[in-house]
Amino acid sequence: MKDLSLHLIDIIQNSISAKAKNITISLNACTESDNLKIEVADNGVGMDEELLSQVTNPFVTTRTTRKVGLGISLLKASAESTGGSLAVTSVKGEGTTLVADFKIKHIDRLPLGDIGETMVSAILTEPDINFELNLFSNKDSFKFSSFEIKDKLGEVPITQLDIITWIREFINEGVKITFGGVLDEIIS
Repeated sequence: MKDLSLHLIDIIQNSISAKAKNITISLNACTESDNLKIEVADNGVGMDEELLSQVTNPFVTTRTTRKVGLGISLLKASAESTGGSLAVTSVKGEGTTLVADFKIKHIDRLPLGDIGETMVSAILTEPDINFELNLFSNKDSFKFSSFEIKDKLGEVPITQLDIITWIREFINEGVKITFGGVLDEIIS
């Protein structure tokens, strides 16, 4: 994958496939510890201990259309290539949380990518799911909630073109404000 936002799309798709109704994505950049943490938490069907123990194996998947599942294993490889790590916790019937840590200054760390486009793609794919995006850095923070937007819109669909355009711009501005100067080198 060429950037971290593409990994996020893949992990969000896993949450959607797991029938999640709430998906929270958090990105936390801490320059003091040289750490970028990406966390995706959902309230989907979760995994049993057997599947959880094999979740990073690319030849283990719940998909019936193909026999490989590369998303989590590729994210793990991307994190580990920077000296970071990946951890997945899950409870059957309650949901799953995936946490990937990356070393900010490592030469192999992928750029952040277009987080606004990632979130808009997720919303357009599944507008009934509540998506939350939380961004944190040493200098600022930002929060986006599709639930709050839908609540304010009332009967107007969140997938309306001008609303989707505003969401993309709002999130990308939040990324610049939160990570600009902290992660300039990974914002693409």
